[in-house]
Amino acid sequence: MPNQSQLNDWFRKRKARIQSLNAETLLPELISGNRSALSAAITLVESQLSSDRKEANELIQRCLPHQKKSWRIGITGVPGVGKSTFIESFGKIILQKGLKLAVLAIDPSSNVTGGSILGDKTRMNWLSQQENVFIRPTATGNNLGGVARNTREAIVLCEAAGYDVIFIETVGVGQSETLVHSMIDFFLLLMLSGAGDELQGIKRGIMEMADALVITKADGENLLKAKQARSQYANALHLFPAKESQWIATSQICSSLKEEGLEEIWQTIEQFFNLVTLNGWLNQNRKKQELSVLREHLSFLLQQEFFGKEEWLVALHQMEQKIQLGSISAFKAAEELFQKFKAGE
Repeated sequence: MPNQSQLNDWFRKRKARIQSLNAETLLPELISGNRSALSAAITLVESQLSSDRKEANELIQRCLPHQKKSWRIGITGVPGVGKSTFIESFGKIILQKGLKLAVLAIDPSSNVTGGSILGDKTRMNWLSQQENVFIRPTATGNNLGGVARNTREAIVLCEAAGYDVIFIETVGVGQSETLVHSMIDFFLLLMLSGAGDELQGIKRGIMEMADALVITKADGENLLKAKQARSQYANALHLFPAKESQWIATSQICSSLKEEGLEEIWQTIEQFFNLVTLNGWLNQNRKKQELSVLREHLSFLLQQEFFGKEEWLVALHQMEQKIQLGSISAFKAAEELFQKFKAGE
């Protein structure tokens, strides 16, 4: 058991650390590439305290002139596809080229189960120990809107800290992938072969968003199946409409364990960024995303204003009881709540 002196020392250090979480003290450390400062900055933007949100907004604003033009790459795939192993091996390729890598992991799972992505830092054992790598997992529970804001802010912070490539990783195939697609430049979809009818195992919308589709675990007995799956996906990708970026999606295979096919994937990504930089799509898309952030964050703030106050939660609960009793329709109840909220009653 710690004695009183040790406890006092711990509380003093904790208070000092909390007080240091402000824009003025964090910015110089952040832009110098200090990973501890980057971690503290992300903790600040994730805070729900109004005082912290004020400092977070100030920090983000101060970071804008220091942003590096990073490559924002979304990575997704069904559980078991080997995302962590892929990132661990692919990260080596990136580091060998003298680049800095940040991995922001989004887990849109239940707060009860804790999700599966939060163990990434331990599964990426070698990568997490490298000086030019920063890995940050984030659990979302049911709060995709808040995580969207936090992740976008984390991207700005990572770019200000000098990271060249930023991976935004998510688990599963669903709403979170659409969310990730709205904040990245290149969308990499990882798939397994030999898991039934591959073309039935994933939503068409996710495939349409993909800029590259990679069949993982293409080694040993799986190699032939992976090549067959690649051909199937290549045929399917040709059926989708042309992308605004003018990029034609590719289908590739790789083995993360044997580190085969990874260099070819990097070459594909390079070709993509060369194209969209020359044709101007990259800048246009970034501007379009910023306008989406404006509307999305405004919607989030309005929801927070309502659901963040006890009086409106009580009013909502009362309306829910009336709906269950059948005395009012859900539409009428929502309208009445909105009118009262608008009037500030």
